[in-house]
Amino acid sequence: MNITVWNEYRHEKNNLIVAEVYPDGIHQAIANFLIEDGITVKTATLDEAEHGLTEDVLNKTDVLIWWGHKAHDEVSDDVVQKVQQRVLDGMGLIVLHSGHFSKIFKVLMGTSCDLKWREAGEKERIWVVDPAHPIAEGIGEYFELDQEEMYGEHFDIPVPDELLFMSWFEGGEVFRSGVTYKRGNGKIFYFRPGHETYPTYYNENVQKIIKNAVKWAAPLKRKRAVYGNAQPIEKLKGGMKI
Repeated sequence: MNITVWNEYRHEKNNLIVAEVYPDGIHQAIANFLIEDGITVKTATLDEAEHGLTEDVLNKTDVLIWWGHKAHDEVSDDVVQKVQQRVLDGMGLIVLHSGHFSKIFKVLMGTSCDLKWREAGEKERIWVVDPAHPIAEGIGEYFELDQEEMYGEHFDIPVPDELLFMSWFEGGEVFRSGVTYKRGNGKIFYFRPGHETYPTYYNENVQKIIKNAVKWAAPLKRKRAVYGNAQPIEKLKGGMKI
């Protein structure tokens, strides 16, 4: 598989705390643990030409991982349209944390994708609610992150095809933190954890889930359905002529 990890790469340049946690960028931290599994990984960032997502890169990408936060509006609509088309054609998409507010996720969901949030460094307990799902393979009944940003319901997304994980936060809120969708031939997984000031992407459970999700979201060897005016498969014996 060919994986592209996309990241704004802005916080790491402008925030010393984030730079200390992810000195090479969130994208590289994610790429590193995928490479350990023998996966071919490329990274792309916002300030590259075409945000690093040229037509050639997208055409060679089996699964795109997306992390964004403070610069959603700076993502080109043309690039979003190209990513959307690739998803419809079969490319997998994994959207992480604040990527819920990215242009590409909102376009694919058709809703505001808004939610409640609070940055207080509180404990998050992530429960597995679909233990038979391949993305949950190797994960126990639940796991905990000592510090994370809170996301709370209501999460304005369509009813998921599958609900895999539910989060509980120290302040009392709950959140649908792992959901899947199909759009065209493509598979989409949204996974909540990953605030930039916490070392979430070094957590072995978080890494395991993302690795599982990459395998799950990999494209099927199937062409996209054909639409429009169609010739009959069987010989027509009669009927109205138009």
